[in-house]
Amino acid sequence: MSEGKDCGGGDALSNGIKKHRTSLPSPMFSRNDFSIWSILRKCIGMELSKITMPVIFNEPLSFLQRLTEYMEHTYLIHKASSFSDPVERMQCVAAFAVSAVASQWERTGKPFNPLLGETYELVRDDLGFRLISEQVSHHPPISAFHAEGLNNDFIFHGSIYPKLKFWGKSVEAEPKGTITLELLEHNEAYTWTNPTCCVHNIIVGKLWIEQYGNVEIINHKTGDKCVLNFKPCGLFGKELHKVEGYIQDKSKKKLCALYGKWTECLYSVDPATFDAYKKNDKKNTEEKKNSKQTSSSEESDEMPVPDSESVFIIPGSVLLWRIAPRPPNSAQMYNFTSFAMVLNEVDKEMESVIPKTDCRLRPDIRAMENGEIDQASEEKKRLEEKQRAARKNRSKSEEDWKTRWFHQGPNPYNGAQDWIYSGSYWDRNYFNLPDIY
Repeated sequence: MSEGKDCGGGDALSNGIKKHRTSLPSPMFSRNDFSIWSILRKCIGMELSKITMPVIFNEPLSFLQRLTEYMEHTYLIHKASSFSDPVERMQCVAAFAVSAVASQWERTGKPFNPLLGETYELVRDDLGFRLISEQVSHHPPISAFHAEGLNNDFIFHGSIYPKLKFWGKSVEAEPKGTITLELLEHNEAYTWTNPTCCVHNIIVGKLWIEQYGNVEIINHKTGDKCVLNFKPCGLFGKELHKVEGYIQDKSKKKLCALYGKWTECLYSVDPATFDAYKKNDKKNTEEKKNSKQTSSSEESDEMPVPDSESVFIIPGSVLLWRIAPRPPNSAQMYNFTSFAMVLNEVDKEMESVIPKTDCRLRPDIRAMENGEIDQASEEKKRLEEKQRAARKNRSKSEEDWKTRWFHQGPNPYNGAQDWIYSGSYWDRNYFNLPDIY
């Protein structure tokens, strides 16, 4: 396991803010007058990372900041550490993995693509962690992050390459890359990859989001595995946002069932009870279907309205996680959570501590956050051109880009290609940093 380093408090850590803001400086612009279709129709089936989108479709955060939202429910990691039973630990880790994608709900704004060498740090004494991330590659775009518990209780790290594809009516983001959580007190490591996220109704109508695919969480010490199925919404929306699966031991014996919605909550229950409920539910659904005699219509991209908003709680279930409500001003603020609202705040004290590559100092995002859309657009264009020119100069001098805080290497637990934290970021010794803004 990674050796625990001293993460005690001290001045080196304090990057300022004790009381966090509850809103952005300016509400978002209406996107109604803009057509994504006019840009995207040229790109059906293409990789979207190579297409420049107008700034109006963005939200005022970098993808590095958006990644940091995995940490919103860090209390679930602390809770996992506190359990002596490995199955209870796995339940908390599974709840954390589901909660990590919950902030995507209704977040239809696109985060800004990070520039090569861009970094982001977040220190949250109240939540017990600090995180550093860096954009380590531009083509393909790869973001690496490393978070650690302030009490040396966990390390959470990974690298994400969000592979975007456009399918006519929808944009699909497949987050390639391994996520690793180490619980240091238990000498345990868990790995998983995130589900695919899809934004529907790109051309006309209300944008809506679903996540689907299997997420397999492996405990590399015990061999226990949790397989979660994020369900696609299905024809009548019955499955919209649903997540279900099992924790099983290395001989594939089911130890516990998990179910809920990634937008809402996750429960655990005895597997036999869950299977009996599923069987009964399937029978009822089929009876309903036969009595309805539905006419098959062309598959619609409209957001389905599920039968009931909430999750039916099977008797004997235990609640593992429930989402915190969004702030009342969320709809005017890009549908941000309270956690997202504070990611780009900065004050003089923090500015004197963070490196000049931190995305809080990025002028296009700052302009957009302040409601200056034309300036944001000009700055975005300027930064992209500056990045292109720097790349050209490097290729002329045959000089390779060197990452600063991460290096490429195999994931220590599953051997997959990964980016590993090189250390020393928190020493606050920021010499020879690239001038990217």
